[in-house]
Amino acid sequence: MATSRMLLLRSALVAVGLLMLLLYPISAVWPSGWAWHEGAPHDSRYFMMIVGLYLTLGAFLVNAARNPSAHLSLIWFAVWSSAVHAVIMGVQALGAEDHRGHLWGDVPALLLAAVVLAVLVRAADLGPDRPGEATRR
Repeated sequence: MATSRMLLLRSALVAVGLLMLLLYPISAVWPSGWAWHEGAPHDSRYFMMIVGLYLTLGAFLVNAARNPSAHLSLIWFAVWSSAVHAVIMGVQALGAEDHRGHLWGDVPALLLAAVVLAVLVRAADLGPDRPGEATRR
């Protein structure tokens, strides 16, 4: 049973990581759900910064799939930063009619990624629930 849970976690880490790696092409195909500006994705310096951050996090999550227990802090960072980012974007999308497409694009994608990773880390019983807890023991 534990092996199948670990396999699910590893698969989820790869899937979430790949989604993050594909942020730029996804936003080019579906800008109303993924880009917060008019024009091509590269037209916004801010958006390109976000793409760079998510490319980096995505690559590290794919790498973490090899040994999730060695990368718990990174996985929890991905969980919490995705949840916070989604909540902020959700509030902003609700406040701006021209950005409601995000409620069907990046907002639920980030929330889903956060929930799936959190549930699977706990199900795999990898250790501390909070980053840093292992160092205090």
